[in-house]
Amino acid sequence: MENAFSLIFAFLVEAIILLQYASRLFSPKRSLSGRLVVLSLLYTCLCAAAFFNIKWLNMLWYLFANFLFLVTQYNVKWRAAAFHSALLAAVMGMCELIVYSIIARTAPHFYMQMSSFHNTLLFILCSKISFFAVIYLLTHLFKSLQETTDPYDNSVLLLMIIPVTSIFIMLTFVGMSDQYTLTPGTNRMISLSAFFLLLMNLLVFGINQYNREKNRKYTEVQLLLQKETDFTEYYKMLLSQSENQAILIHDIKKHLQSIASLNEQNAPDKVNAYINELLLSSDFKESARICDNELLNAIMARYRRQCTEQGISFTADIRSGVLHFLPDSDLTSLFCNLLDNAMEAAGKVPDAYIEVNGSKRENTPFVLITVVNSCRVNPFKNDAADPATTKADKRSHGFGLKSIRKICEKYHGDIQMYYNDATLTFHTVITLRG
Repeated sequence: MENAFSLIFAFLVEAIILLQYASRLFSPKRSLSGRLVVLSLLYTCLCAAAFFNIKWLNMLWYLFANFLFLVTQYNVKWRAAAFHSALLAAVMGMCELIVYSIIARTAPHFYMQMSSFHNTLLFILCSKISFFAVIYLLTHLFKSLQETTDPYDNSVLLLMIIPVTSIFIMLTFVGMSDQYTLTPGTNRMISLSAFFLLLMNLLVFGINQYNREKNRKYTEVQLLLQKETDFTEYYKMLLSQSENQAILIHDIKKHLQSIASLNEQNAPDKVNAYINELLLSSDFKESARICDNELLNAIMARYRRQCTEQGISFTADIRSGVLHFLPDSDLTSLFCNLLDNAMEAAGKVPDAYIEVNGSKRENTPFVLITVVNSCRVNPFKNDAADPATTKADKRSHGFGLKSIRKICEKYHGDIQMYYNDATLTFHTVITLRG
């Protein structure tokens, strides 16, 4: 009974530490009550497995329970979840080993009576306080990014070698102490080894957080470059339109001179024929009005022209006044990135088309934007969250989509993407709060 109380107390403290650690570093998927239910279930199973008193099995269960909790309850990828699970296990093991070694050196009588309830409880209390203090210090020294998009790369798997190795060494030391009576010198070496292993794991945590922050800043820079590129394209488009207008004005002058010359010749039939020919000319056809926003209308006109040149059918229906709340910068980034992606996919399909729609949901403050484009193959590979690219520069891929997600978050909206195998079309559905 006393042994059961000690185990329950130990796992309760460990569960609190895990919850504090995860909540500090990651954004949750579920409510606090939901997380507590899952945490309670996992640690109840963990506590039950501990009664078998198999140290390596207990450690494996501890790793698995922490990993499962992080993956299911927080916005974190499996690589990061595996790393942090191993790190927590390593830090906990080192703290226990350090406390155990200190007791063996400073209080041998206490050490000889470790099986008693009071001594066991005191050991658990000291080791868990140490564990909590280290984790609290870590999570407050290295501030959380609190991002839904987890900026981890594969380097986290390399860093994971340190905590995994530390766990193995710790289990080896514990096995040695169970098998042999250790000399004071050996206990001293174990204490120093555990202390330096603890420092190494703390350093690894710091390196990981530094890499994460570095990746976040890199992403922000790329998003800024993406926005600058969008504006550059827009101003190029305005320059092109200005040049076309200048050419048109020059041509109009020539046409007026020709009409004046025919009029001087008293040839009204030729004048009428000439005027009718001009009216039927593509240069004098009024461009269709896509929407009431001047900037967006210019953007749509540019992409429609590009689609026509590539043999892609382009249609757009943007309802009046639905996008009035978007500033020019967000409007440009949103639609330029959406249409760039759509054209990249549709350009590889014969008889391709792109459909753009913008409307307001009835009786709601939300605006719905949909883009449907032809797409030969499903771009989602291996259950990936984002579609794959066909661009040569893989490293620069994805920043357009990140820019779109940023805008969705800014206006309390959402983005959904899916592929229709029956129609060979890719669908992007965006909701924004106006």
